[in-house]
Parts: sequence; structure tokens; C-alpha cells
Amino acid sequence: MKKKIKIKNQLGELERVNQFIEEIGEELGLDMELQMNLNLVMEEMVTNVIFYAYPEGKEASIELEAQCNGKELTFVLSDTGREFDPTLKEDADPNVNPIDREIGGMGIFIVKNIMNKVTYQRLEGKNLLTMQKNI
Repeated sequence: MKKKIKIKNQLGELERVNQFIEEIGEELGLDMELQMNLNLVMEEMVTNVIFYAYPEGKEASIELEAQCNGKELTFVLSDTGREFDPTLKEDADPNVNPIDREIGGMGIFIVKNIMNKVTYQRLEGKNLLTMQKNI
């Protein structure tokens, strides 16, 4: 299985990302908990790109590709925004009261804990965030 979706860097597009994950879940027969976790991961990472990758008001495209070989489900999120490697961000401490915690980092912590492998690379002016989940 291989699927790809191209969206605009607008929050309203998150609904399309959700539908994309649902379609994959149905096609692969994934249980609802895993689908919900995958949706949370993609929502977190796509939202980060929408909010932080581009200057305010700049329209751009974001691509999300999914591929499954029967054992691993791999997502590659790509954008041409400013370079940012979320895997280098220090994990947020989940034991700290959210009121006392610095803004940011919790989404990446969640992604690293749901997915089995998360890697980043910058290639030809693109951010490529690869997220793998054993199924």
C-alpha cells in the first residue's frame, strides 16, 4: 500500500489528514486505538509545520505519504519551510505541571512515544520527517 496527500498549510486541512489516516486504517484493518494514535501523531506534526515552518501569511504545500509493507507503516511528512529537526528537541518532562512547563515539546514527546522510529533529514530544500510504526 502506498498513498499520498497534498494539503495547504492551513488548519482547516487537518480534517483531510484525519480522513487520510482513517482510509489507511480501514484499508489495513488497524484497530481504532492505533488509528486514533496515528491521527494524533499526524495532527501534531502537521500543526507544527502549519504554525512554524513558514512566515505568517505565506501559502505553501505540505505532503504526507504513507507506505506499508505488511509489518511497518511508514509516514513521510515533507515541506519546504524553514529547516527544523524535531528529533533534536529535548523531550518534555511529562511529570511537570503543564502550567509550569515551557511551551512546545510535548507533541514531539507524544510522537516519539507512539511511533517506533522517528527520523529527520533535510534534502534538496525539504524537511523530511519519517515516522514508522510496527503493525
